[in-house]
Amino acid sequence: MPELIVDAHRLIGPVPFDDLPEDPLPEMGRLGIHRAHVTHTLSLYSDVRAGNEALLGLGDPRLVPVPVLLPETFEPVPDWDVPMVRLCPDRHRFELTGPTALRWLAALGVTAAVDFEETSPGQLITLARELPEQRVLLLNPGYRRLRVIAELMVAIPNLWLEIGTVNTQRGVEWLAGHFGAERLVFGTGAPVMDDCGPRFLLDHLDLPEADIALIASGGGLL
Repeated sequence: MPELIVDAHRLIGPVPFDDLPEDPLPEMGRLGIHRAHVTHTLSLYSDVRAGNEALLGLGDPRLVPVPVLLPETFEPVPDWDVPMVRLCPDRHRFELTGPTALRWLAALGVTAAVDFEETSPGQLITLARELPEQRVLLLNPGYRRLRVIAELMVAIPNLWLEIGTVNTQRGVEWLAGHFGAERLVFGTGAPVMDDCGPRFLLDHLDLPEADIALIASGGGLL
């Protein structure tokens, strides 16, 4: 087992219409996950501001806040000391490459995490063209669109991939062979998504131990 396992994509808080644990720490401990980058469910499903406030008040070093960025034309850019923000352009009805989002991302200068289903290849390529230094972590890529993912990773050098849903045979190994383990990041999407599967996948990758350790600890990103 790698010495350090960091979940780059986890949720904390209540989930509407689902009986899931609000506290991720017990399950993280059971699966040997040492640290997690977490987004509050209120920010995704209800009130972005309230969710971010609750998230930034956690104060546990095992839970690294990933607040949701909701660009507002007439509001100041948030003064957050965080390594990553999450954007939900489809869910929250804004343009990922709109002028306000670009201005806020440029001002923050941190990694932007976005779900693959929340955006499009064209939007991601435009974002990279407008902000070439912007680091992007693509969440929930799945395994059915690996050809599209590969095109994006070729076109966007600052794109990292979360592997939790790349659950096809040797899919992660194929990506590592073409792009290097340093651009692959362990994540689960728990508790909305299953965390046992990605954790099992990590333990059974047919890669050198050094590559597995790199993926487990956040690739070259976290």
